[in-house]
Amino acid sequence: MPPALAGKVAIVTGGAQGIGRAIAAGLAAEGARVVIADLRRAEEAAAELPEGVGLTVDVASEEDTVRMAEEAVERCGGIDVLVNNAGLYASLAMRPFTEIPLEEWRRVMDVNVASMFLTCRAVVPRMRERGGGRIVNISSGTPFRGVPLLLHYVTSKGAIVAFTRALAKELGADGVLVNCVAPGFTLSDGVRENPQVIEQLRDVSVSARTIRRDQQPEDVVGAVVYLAGPGSSFVTGQTIVIDGGQTFH
Repeated sequence: MPPALAGKVAIVTGGAQGIGRAIAAGLAAEGARVVIADLRRAEEAAAELPEGVGLTVDVASEEDTVRMAEEAVERCGGIDVLVNNAGLYASLAMRPFTEIPLEEWRRVMDVNVASMFLTCRAVVPRMRERGGGRIVNISSGTPFRGVPLLLHYVTSKGAIVAFTRALAKELGADGVLVNCVAPGFTLSDGVRENPQVIEQLRDVSVSARTIRRDQQPEDVVGAVVYLAGPGSSFVTGQTIVIDGGQTFH
């Protein structure tokens, strides 16, 4: 029996490290040819995958996202799966909302939300050419719990859930399924580099879980592979929270 994603082409934004890199490896293991789109180290990460393609892309740039879609089609023949994983989180300082600069708020919204609008707008026409496709947006468990001191981040991730639902309604007739995965506090590369975030969130997250252990990037992969594959052909507009049972959604 062939791998579930044999012959498929998948783009993973922010795929050069952390959760994105784990997702890219998981999709490749199921037979997909993976295009890693990231600001840094995209080619280096892609070189570790069979026939991987690395593209340097700023997902908040309309020009870059259009070029991403064009190059993916030119080099791989089409696009079947888009995983919108790129976003700002670990580099953000935790602080009261009254101390968040407006410029930082706007940057978070650009990278975490507007980027998905741009990537989907660039990629969906290519999926229509193939007769359908899968979009998997990476949100967060924080909107379901109301985590404080990161108001711009939590707001942006809540917007992704709404974005997923509305876009699913628009694209259902095209055979393009749109779903969302919301990880809990994950010990990704970026998080490990931010001691403040670990100090504030790690212990409280683990203690609130039904499965009381640290969450790793690999814990997110199975759900993304499922939503990208044939087993989810009648699933759209849904959000799967993956946080070890911290939130029941």
